[in-house]
Amino acid sequence: MRKFHANPWAVLLVVSLGFFMTLLDLTIVNIAIPDIITRLHASLDDVLWVINAYALVLAVLVITSGRLGDLIGPRIMFALGISVFTVASAACGLAPGPGWLIGFRAVQGLGAAMLMPQTLTIITNTFPPERRGAAFGVWGAVAGVATIAGPTLGGLLVTAFDWRWIFFVNLPFGVIALVLTFVIIPDMRPGRRHRIDVPGVLLASAALLAICYGLVEGQKYNWGTITSFISIPLVLGLGGLLLIAFLVLQWRTQDREPLVPFALFRDRNYAVVNWVSGTLAVGMMGIFLPFTIYLQSVLGFSALRAGLTMAPASLLSMFVAPVAGRLTDKIGGKYILMLGLTLFAGGMGWVALEATTTSVWYDFMPALIVAGIGMGCTFAPMVTVAMRNIDPRMAGAASGVLNTVRQVGLVIGTAAVGALLQNRLVSSMNSQAATRAAALPPQLRGPFVAGIKHAASNGIQVGAGQNGSGIKLPPGLPARLMAELLRIGHDVFTFGYVNAMRSTMLLPIILLAVGAVSCLMLREGRRTPRPAAPDVPAEQAAPAA
Repeated sequence: MRKFHANPWAVLLVVSLGFFMTLLDLTIVNIAIPDIITRLHASLDDVLWVINAYALVLAVLVITSGRLGDLIGPRIMFALGISVFTVASAACGLAPGPGWLIGFRAVQGLGAAMLMPQTLTIITNTFPPERRGAAFGVWGAVAGVATIAGPTLGGLLVTAFDWRWIFFVNLPFGVIALVLTFVIIPDMRPGRRHRIDVPGVLLASAALLAICYGLVEGQKYNWGTITSFISIPLVLGLGGLLLIAFLVLQWRTQDREPLVPFALFRDRNYAVVNWVSGTLAVGMMGIFLPFTIYLQSVLGFSALRAGLTMAPASLLSMFVAPVAGRLTDKIGGKYILMLGLTLFAGGMGWVALEATTTSVWYDFMPALIVAGIGMGCTFAPMVTVAMRNIDPRMAGAASGVLNTVRQVGLVIGTAAVGALLQNRLVSSMNSQAATRAAALPPQLRGPFVAGIKHAASNGIQVGAGQNGSGIKLPPGLPARLMAELLRIGHDVFTFGYVNAMRSTMLLPIILLAVGAVSCLMLREGRRTPRPAAPDVPAEQAAPAA
């Protein structure tokens, strides 16, 4: 294997820039939901698909793109991904209607899927094993910052301009990253001819699409019939069967360059980290989704203020992750990863306990500091432990599987937590309505409770607080009584949401704790990857330090 002549830290900078854009767009749209609904005349369901179209395509295609990077070279795939992502970002910003925006977001997800798995491949092939921890620390810092910076940057752009600028902001970064890709990143051509597992690609894509679609749309159809004989259970069952067929196919073709080399999972650390990565993805989405809604809908924060409230965790993660990466190189990542998951779960549990209907931003500062330190101690050791012993020639496949697990975890987290939050919100609002209706005149109690039940069953509403809209009352009520009804209706939502959010966040926090305990199965020790097979000429093999 020959060494790269390029500066590895310059390569890392370019790779991190592309990676940052893709992760930023997973969360930046959340904060712009009210503005998109208002300015684009979209429904809440339209906007949810704006979010899910990106996540679905990314989850479905990232494993295939990782393998393609192994076949034609990660720099080529990385550059193609940036190009598609940047053009699609411009199209999203110019979208004339909700349908166009959903379609362009799907194309944007394609670009993200093309470039995301190449980031770990390029890092693995650029840095020697003893320095990868520090490199993955920077990569982890980017992952942590992008996850929380989305609401912060999105809030700033929406407040200063409008929702279209959350997509336009990608354009200069995309152009810069594309130019620097060809200037700085070496061309890592494969040293021998490869084949693409076309049946595996088709089966994996169809299976993940069916599973992710069923999870995302399940709550909308009450986990029942979609149309005619097609139902959510049928779609999920079909996805499960296709996934089993894919695994059988992979098992029978392990000697012919399969899409997922099972040899990857012979490394216990890689197998365990895939599980931990999935729990982290579900946990993060399950925590940040209800908390972001809470900041705007209950506390009435603006998009910018809500984003800035979460900024301390992002900033701390950015500084802690490189340090955690260097420590991983020196002492191993097992206990650093356990500490990170524990601190993140504990910090966000503290946030849930601090949340009230009258909280102010600084009430969450100590808890978010703890959570930010935990995030910084999580991403870097997680990736370092997973990728340390991977043969550089299989880095694309390994990265693709790891990223697929994380993206599917995000989809599962969104669907599961969204359904649980909706269920708990309906129950909590009904309970609050029955209790608070006692303060009303007898003739208004029944209509008030019925109106609250109707409003709750219509789904989670987002925006700057709730005012009890949806409650139908007899006309001609005195202004004072109407004001009192609106005040009580507002209290029913805010107190009900806080209760629902606390019980909902308990599930992902427990899952994060399970992930932390699972780290006990990791093996300490740091051996270098196996050398490339002798049939690959040194001057042609995928370069690795």
